[in-house]
Amino acid sequence: MSDTVLLEVRDLRKYFPIQRGLLRRTVGHVKAVDGVSFDLHAGETLGLVGESGCGKTTTGRLILRAVQPTEGDVRLRHDDSFVNLTKLSRHQLKPYRRDMQVIFQDPFSSLSPRMTVYEIVSEPLEIHHIGDADERRARVRELLERVGLRVEHMGRYPHAFSGGQRQRIGIARALALQPRLIVADEPVSALDVSIQAQVINLLKDLQTSFGLSFLFIAHDLSVVEHISDRVAVMYLGRIVELAPAEELYRDPRHPYTEALLSAIPKTHPKEKRERIVLSGDVPNPANPPTGCHFHPRCRYAQDICRTDAPPLRDVAPGHVAACHFAEELSLTGAV
Repeated sequence: MSDTVLLEVRDLRKYFPIQRGLLRRTVGHVKAVDGVSFDLHAGETLGLVGESGCGKTTTGRLILRAVQPTEGDVRLRHDDSFVNLTKLSRHQLKPYRRDMQVIFQDPFSSLSPRMTVYEIVSEPLEIHHIGDADERRARVRELLERVGLRVEHMGRYPHAFSGGQRQRIGIARALALQPRLIVADEPVSALDVSIQAQVINLLKDLQTSFGLSFLFIAHDLSVVEHISDRVAVMYLGRIVELAPAEELYRDPRHPYTEALLSAIPKTHPKEKRERIVLSGDVPNPANPPTGCHFHPRCRYAQDICRTDAPPLRDVAPGHVAACHFAEELSLTGAV
């Protein structure tokens, strides 16, 4: 991992309007992403974890400008300066899309059933007018071999492949333009456990070979542990903790992180770990609780938690958490 910052995300927000009535009047907003900020370094993998509906995927889509943010900045390093992607038009954004690609969660619906493997992987090259027909075919051959598929697969359609093979096709497509940043949106959650390990190892090898940076979105902390340099934990549209992976697993500073870590399956039958079952449901993002959003489900909550929202602050070098009692609580990690 380099010290060079590749991506800066500052105060990113996405509010989806709630419209009702015959005139479709806006009566409120769903705060899907509510003030997210972080940096991503060149060659780094940042894991973004949390429950379903916490805003992980929306954050990834905002960074890629697949969704227009309500507020905030997404700055991508270009040469020796940063370009604010949120301020660019669709036409101005096209050259920078070569630097940012995505690996989708579902390998079955993310590939067109009417296109061959060659057409799927070569499509980004055609859109950006890269190479002639022979150069594109050579590039596709190289990519398929690099992700563990055979060259003779180029003429086949997606239905002829297993889930793991389809995800490898999606990875090859993401690599076609030689990007610097890849948003991997739960890329192994739809795969068998044995295949998950193969895909994780493939992504780590590709990162080393091509110098890639990953924003790795997942809900399974046992998967994130094996690929991430740092981990950011999201809850109800906000990052509540961010730290180096090893430190976060060993010494969590937010009660929500502790609860997530307690759900990781035990690796030895004699190992004992208290499973923390959170009470209640995830609050409505259209009407979040006052103060700390997590306080209705937190077993450590006190009066200040119900009234004052804790800022995301440094609690150790390189370790930030949004909890009033981050330094006082003795939380249980997974290590």
